[in-house]
Amino acid sequence: MATFLYKLGKLAFRRRHFVALIWVALLTLAGVGAASAPTAASSSFSIPGTEAQKAFDLLDQRFPGSSADGATARVVFQAPAGEKITSAANKAEVSKTVAELGSGSKQVAAAADPYAARTVSKDGTIAYASVSYKVSSMELTDTDRDALQKTVDEARHSGLTVEVGGDALQAMPETGATEIIGVAIAAVVLVITFGSLVAAGLPLLTALIGVGIGVSSITALANALDLGTTTSTLAMMIGLAVGIDYALFIVSRFRAELAEGRDREEAAGRAVGTAGSAVVFAGLTVVIALVGLAVVNIPMLTKMGVAAAGTVAIAVLIALTLIPALLGYAGKRVHGRKARKALAAEAKPGAKPETNTKPEPKANMGTRWASFVLRRPVAVLLTGVIGLGVMAVPVSSLELGLPDDGVQPTDTTQRKAYDLLSEGFGPGFNGPLVAVVDASHAQDPKDAVARVAKDIAATDGVRTVTPAAFNQAGDTATITVVPSYKPSSTRTEDVVHAIRDKGADIKADTGAEVLVTGTTAMNIDVSQKLNDALVPYLALVVGLAFLLLMVVFRSVLVPLKAALGFLLSVVAALGAVVAVYQWGWLGSLFGVEQTGPIMSMMPIFMVGVVFGLAMDYEVFLVTRMREAYVHGERPAQAVVTGFKHGARVVTAAAVIMIAVFAGFIGSSEQMVKMIGFGLAIAVFFDAFVVRMTIVPAVLALLGKRAWWLPKWLDRILPNVDVEGEGLRDTTRGGDDDAAADDEGDRELVRV
Repeated sequence: MATFLYKLGKLAFRRRHFVALIWVALLTLAGVGAASAPTAASSSFSIPGTEAQKAFDLLDQRFPGSSADGATARVVFQAPAGEKITSAANKAEVSKTVAELGSGSKQVAAAADPYAARTVSKDGTIAYASVSYKVSSMELTDTDRDALQKTVDEARHSGLTVEVGGDALQAMPETGATEIIGVAIAAVVLVITFGSLVAAGLPLLTALIGVGIGVSSITALANALDLGTTTSTLAMMIGLAVGIDYALFIVSRFRAELAEGRDREEAAGRAVGTAGSAVVFAGLTVVIALVGLAVVNIPMLTKMGVAAAGTVAIAVLIALTLIPALLGYAGKRVHGRKARKALAAEAKPGAKPETNTKPEPKANMGTRWASFVLRRPVAVLLTGVIGLGVMAVPVSSLELGLPDDGVQPTDTTQRKAYDLLSEGFGPGFNGPLVAVVDASHAQDPKDAVARVAKDIAATDGVRTVTPAAFNQAGDTATITVVPSYKPSSTRTEDVVHAIRDKGADIKADTGAEVLVTGTTAMNIDVSQKLNDALVPYLALVVGLAFLLLMVVFRSVLVPLKAALGFLLSVVAALGAVVAVYQWGWLGSLFGVEQTGPIMSMMPIFMVGVVFGLAMDYEVFLVTRMREAYVHGERPAQAVVTGFKHGARVVTAAAVIMIAVFAGFIGSSEQMVKMIGFGLAIAVFFDAFVVRMTIVPAVLALLGKRAWWLPKWLDRILPNVDVEGEGLRDTTRGGDDDAAADDEGDRELVRV
């Protein structure tokens, strides 16, 4: 592996013009494809194998043409204080507004008058009009949305309170200025880390190129592959983070090789051969974790994972090829001025340093921290484990669900419409259930449906039940059920289960099958499906990554320690998410205006993404330790050496990744906001508590046993040479390599 990547790095360095042109061409091609691609339709959300999805499929079959894939809007009217919405003046204004809603856009299919549809609250103060469109929300144009908004604004001039819910006003999620701030922080960290604008600019430039290719490709394929808007946001989030990190690893190693006196081409080859090997395996763990989301069997989640994995693969290829090519243009300018002057002085004739008498350089922060941990491994280990354990406590009260308009910012019209509907029609009105009765096998379909309606109405927690609506064949009916509780309430979940339990008795008595669906029921089924898939997913992803890391480190205990440390950090991160988004702790700081259940896919999603990202730091940091150990250092000294060379880079990479993820906390989309916070805090815990604290403490306690591998397993596992041992033979013959060999011999003598 190291030898192949070494040759690839040198080739990219020599053929830098050709390599750069290829990537520019790919970026241009992806950009043109995105610009010319048709507008993506609204991504379908299907959950195979659930009762809610089975009911939806039955509705499509028995009620042809009534599929609710078109955009909808609920225009909610509230009368001024002391007035009724049913008064003559207000009624005339509402009817006028409904007429304008129906004629405002060619895409409007129907606009229901609230007085004819009887959608007026019992106290007569609130009413709503349902507007349905011929196309999905993503296919609505700005003109269509402007027409809706203009009609609503004009209605407000009459003194009525008018708000709009539904997905008709739904647009691309806005991430706000905080995303830009995140990238800016990354730039500052890179400048501080490298002390060179050129070295700092390379990771940012290549990460933006990789994200540009990835997101543009997703946009170009969105319509054909039914990709939602969140797919590209996730790809951008992860692509930026890993793109910067991977390039940072290569550039850092290149500077280290230059500092040892190697020429630029040789330094580029060695950087890609050593750090590039770590990048390949770190990228593989991320890809495995993301593609493994397909195990859950939720198409939307699978597409998000595969798209993000593709962006990560692009980031790896760019780090291995474009980075060495750009290093060919940058040359020694990757060093700061002081470093370039020092290198120039050492390169003068007669200025060759005497390695044996040269004083030891001052220990850096990484060396001092590793030495501290090695002196007190038990205390450090207990502190880290107990601290993360305390952070994980809130997980015990984790409640899962999918966000609705109830968690929107309070100043949005969607949230105001949600609150008005709750006030006028009850909290359950925002999440009605739909009972689909398949009476095709019942002797008397109408009697069977009547029995269903009666039993549902008698269920605890049911507020209202609408009359059954039959299809033309008369063998299937739908009954709308309004619970007494809000959609995200656990008591609403109990209502769904109670209705389904009664359905089993009804089927036994009448032959009619009762299926409960609707957005709320779908959310409940999604949560259950994700919970059921969590353990198999963990087994698959952690198992595959364990085997991969065993090949990398040629050890059993190091990969085991890496997996256990990850589980600790991800549970602690979930605890932080619960504390902020469910309990409301520090909610104002993170833009949480309304607490609620945690997004149902958050646990399994964090497991997938964070595991992959956590392995980045594990691979990069521990491979330097493994490299030192293989070259003859004692286990404890190898830990110090690994921190000496890797701590600064890993710290910078973690801060950058945290900044990029935290930038998405400013998104207008609750799902994106929660993911950004969860990933940022998870990276913080994993990088600084697990990898930088717990890992060296465990390795110190294990000693040589950390690198133990059974002989029979050693013969079976392929030797990928991540630490670059093969490069000692590949590049032997030059003065620089002789010096490197002499240094290795001195290390062996010291041992």
